[in-house]
Amino acid sequence: MTAFTPGRHAGCVCSISVDTYTPQEIAERLVVLRQEHRELDVTIERMAANGQDELEAKRLKRRKLQLKDCIARLEDMLIPDEPA
Repeated sequence: MTAFTPGRHAGCVCSISVDTYTPQEIAERLVVLRQEHRELDVTIERMAANGQDELEAKRLKRRKLQLKDCIARLEDMLIPDEPA
């Protein structure tokens, strides 16, 4: 497992237009975002156990929530719309 490096993240694809992404590209992006989410989880737990910088932990938690929202949006894009 790759340890999370503060300041190193792939960015949220949800902040840019994803209408032109293929389902394969979305699936690949989801893999990357889920990995970063897991790495953040491990880092936050480690910081809490060691009593490290609370401000940095809050920043990482905020990023983790952003990733969760982005992951949910991308997963929704993979679900085909049903006719009304």
